Amino acid sequence: MLRVNDLTLRIGERLILDGASFSIPDRARVGLVGRNGAGKTTLFKAILGEWPVDASAVSMPRGMRIGAVAQEAPAGPETLHAVVLAADTERARLMAEAEGADGLRRAEIETRLVDIGAHSAPARAAAILHGLGFDAAAQGRPCSDFSGGWRMRVALAAVLFSEPDLLLLDEPTNYLDIEGTIWLYDYLERYPRTAIIISHDRDLLDESVDHILHLDRGKLTIYRGGYTSFAKQLSEKRMLQAKAKVKQDAERAHLQSFIDRFKAKATKARQAQSRVKKLAKMVPIAGLIEDDVPVIHLPSPEKPLSPPIVAMERVAAGYPDRIVLSGLNLSLAPDDRVALLGANGNGKSTFCKLIGGRLDALSGELRRSSKMKVAYFAQHQLDELRPAENAVAHLRTLMPDAPEARVRAATARLGFPANKADTPVSQLSGGEKARLLMGLAAFEGPHLLILDEPTNHLDIESRQALVEAINDYEGAVILVSHDRFLVEACADRLWLVADGSVKAFDGDMDDYRRLVLAGPERDTARDEDASGGKQAEARRSAVERRAALAPLRKRLEGLEARMEKLTAAIAKIDAALGDGTAFLQNAAKAGEIAKMRADAVAALGVAEEEWLTVSGEIEAA
Repeated sequence: MLRVNDLTLRIGERLILDGASFSIPDRARVGLVGRNGAGKTTLFKAILGEWPVDASAVSMPRGMRIGAVAQEAPAGPETLHAVVLAADTERARLMAEAEGADGLRRAEIETRLVDIGAHSAPARAAAILHGLGFDAAAQGRPCSDFSGGWRMRVALAAVLFSEPDLLLLDEPTNYLDIEGTIWLYDYLERYPRTAIIISHDRDLLDESVDHILHLDRGKLTIYRGGYTSFAKQLSEKRMLQAKAKVKQDAERAHLQSFIDRFKAKATKARQAQSRVKKLAKMVPIAGLIEDDVPVIHLPSPEKPLSPPIVAMERVAAGYPDRIVLSGLNLSLAPDDRVALLGANGNGKSTFCKLIGGRLDALSGELRRSSKMKVAYFAQHQLDELRPAENAVAHLRTLMPDAPEARVRAATARLGFPANKADTPVSQLSGGEKARLLMGLAAFEGPHLLILDEPTNHLDIESRQALVEAINDYEGAVILVSHDRFLVEACADRLWLVADGSVKAFDGDMDDYRRLVLAGPERDTARDEDASGGKQAEARRSAVERRAALAPLRKRLEGLEARMEKLTAAIAKIDAALGDGTAFLQNAAKAGEIAKMRADAVAALGVAEEEWLTVSGEIEAA
């Protein structure tokens, strides 16, 4: 059992953990959750012994083997299969010793090799590598042949193969496609030892763990169950805490009132003093401090285009030296929400470039609406942000003639208010950079939004904000993501990129999960004409839902515009009355202005109430 007792950690002046304590039972699979920057990775370092802590703060059984993904991905001439096999150091040592041993020692070695399953290890290593996306040919190639992301998969495969007593994984799905992610869900669900997993992937936290360890403001609390159960327990706990605080505040006010009234009266002095003591002993219940989750704003196109916005007939796509995809017969409607399935390397990026106009068709007929505006977001584009400049400077390049106030207002709508607007990009978190890049890409209200792994740097709350933003957006969406929760919440149609083509997948994500876990021998594509059933029903439902919400959203936009005008008018009146000379020069006129201000404030209050009501109706829908 792993125990953490009264652990306090600081980074400089910042308190990361404040007397945190918890214990994890053997064979528990624990999801470690908390906002970005809360200190989850630092806690891992303390458990691994990479961060100095008191000897009594972290305790575990003697000889417990701890495993984590190596920070340096393997990049040498060894084959992938050899690297994974070498991760079991005991097996490697015994196999080497067995070559020169004889007699009793040889018998001892062979017995131990049987006990640890050494002879079945090559097949187990191959199965893990295959689950993470490496076929038999790839497993025999040297690590140096692969890019950094693929080598990180090898590092993950190595630590999974070694089966440590305590497995520590920090965002293990970040380098995986959805197929690898689905396989990892299943593997972790069956992991036979103890595991702690840092993840913002809600499906992983619901399917693959049985406890949630919550890090919040330096404290750690463990909950039994997956993420959905945790979220319910936390909500109920906070509700009870809020009620208890209201009750205690009333009691404290009552005691203080008695003390203030009677402490000077001799006949009541004893009662007053007893209440002073009771008040001093009453530990205040802390008020809830809610973290502000910045909204993600994806502007809808001003005018919808006539369908289809993209149509393909017998299209082939690729590059001058090779064809990647062929036989494409697809069309995209102005409000389609399509998620692309398929392993990395099958051509999803090529298809995104083709449909977004960054690649021309090599053959066949491809028609795109001439007025279509396309926004493209991909993780590698984070490097295109200018590190020394802030969010305001990035927005100003898109609004060169706009006044400073409008630029800053647009920056705030992207989730960068005054306290963040002037922060250089180099000092922003990964999630903040992703939100800025997404906002810049979609700034002009595109008709087609292509999102390639948009959640890699977003915590759970920000992922929920992205779901809401995509569902509020009224254009077409092409989504590539390993986050199953995001796909299920946003996509109406599934297209499978496999076997050199792209075809509609007839089924939902549960069907696709079963297909992935069944193995490659299953048929992975269905004819687009047969894509009715669940997909058609889901798409009709989503279209009807957006149509029903359109009037409410339009009303909400009108209210927001009215609130903005009233706020500006009040600010203008305040500036006129601010120096006080208006009352001296013309008292009657000043009185009229003051009444105008009161009327504007009242109108703003009415608009805000209506805005809250309409927002509630949209959220409920």
